[in-house]
Amino acid sequence: MGKSLKRDLMREQLAHHAAKLIAEDGIADFGSAKRKAARQLGAADTQHMPSNREVEEALHSYRSLYQHESHPDILNQLRRDALSCMQQFSAFNPYLTGSVLNGTAGENSDINLILYSDDAKAVLLFLLKSKLAFEEGMWRTRLSGREETVPSYTLESETGTPIHIIVLPENARHSGRRHPDTHASIPALQALLG
Repeated sequence: MGKSLKRDLMREQLAHHAAKLIAEDGIADFGSAKRKAARQLGAADTQHMPSNREVEEALHSYRSLYQHESHPDILNQLRRDALSCMQQFSAFNPYLTGSVLNGTAGENSDINLILYSDDAKAVLLFLLKSKLAFEEGMWRTRLSGREETVPSYTLESETGTPIHIIVLPENARHSGRRHPDTHASIPALQALLG
């Protein structure tokens, strides 16, 4: 009993310290924040790292306690930037995912969008025709139980926030993997913004 309680307290302390690093130092990657938190707390070799969900919960708590005045405005601006981009790409059934949707995003956060098209080149052509500056890349993801590589693009919002877009095939939109807590369509994001 005592050992599991101690393990839970360590995980909780690591989660809260990682959240602080994300909120104050702008570390965007949960894994990096957890490893740095473990090193700073003298537990670099721990096997009891908190889950991303635990860090996310700690980050919500941290922002509500210490950034309650500035965070809502930052989050709303990120969501407005996301909505603007989603409206621009509305032909590709865009969905917002990640920290901007779940509310843990801060001033150093990126916007993450998923577009759906069976013709991945159509998104590239749209970007070129729209004369938008972007970087092209590839993203590894799991589709229909297999690891796949899909196109990705990075561009900037009007306010300079990086926007990462991945393009999935149309059938992935109907796979049932989307959930209202993790994926927001244009109407869902408009409702969230009120």
